[in-house]
Amino acid sequence: MFSLDRLPLAVRLWELLADAGVVRGLIGPREVPRLWDRHLLNCAVLADALPAGSSVCDIGSGAGLPGLVLAVRRPDLRLTLVEPLLRRTTFLDEAVEELGLDNVVVRRGRADDLHGEQTFDVVTSRAVAPLERLLGWSMPLVASEGALVAMKGSSVADEVEEARGALQRWGCAEPEVLTLGAGTVDPPTTALRVAWSDPATVRWPPAPTRDEPRRPARGGPARRRGGRRPR
Repeated sequence: MFSLDRLPLAVRLWELLADAGVVRGLIGPREVPRLWDRHLLNCAVLADALPAGSSVCDIGSGAGLPGLVLAVRRPDLRLTLVEPLLRRTTFLDEAVEELGLDNVVVRRGRADDLHGEQTFDVVTSRAVAPLERLLGWSMPLVASEGALVAMKGSSVADEVEEARGALQRWGCAEPEVLTLGAGTVDPPTTALRVAWSDPATVRWPPAPTRDEPRRPARGGPARRRGGRRPR
């Protein structure tokens, strides 16, 4: 799973989540006994679905799941962690500094703050929103040859069916359900990969819909390790 040289960083991340993550309300106390298997390893196997050297945007990064875990396991990835809440971005900044992750940028704001500003090879998320809403936040960030790769649960097939209209409006290819980490994590991690149907004609919907509202911009400029955004 984690290479020998990265395993100490993974253990230190576990310690940060089990301590400061719980104290600051980012991780529930009942999750600590299963933090390694249910959360870190569950997120780590997502790296198997990401191309080498990819730029990755993790939206709604929260406590850094999966963003920080991906950065620890895959130093070749370039991660941008997007999170609107100050207490969470403060934790993310401190974790990045503590772990020496020079492949990570923390950005306080919403996903749609980056719309029209930047695109990525991969856009990830974990338990952020149903697929129909997630498309509206994620697809404007997906490069023409890139993909949304979202961690999902057992109801992923139902989400895909409910989002058929949105998938068509966005010009997405047929979603691919991925089963990751079989034999390593129990249960295996389920992820959904959504790419553009025709990368040569990437388009956005002509107007926001009630399911994908346009929200006012929030947040600020990207911050590297040790950065702070004024309250």
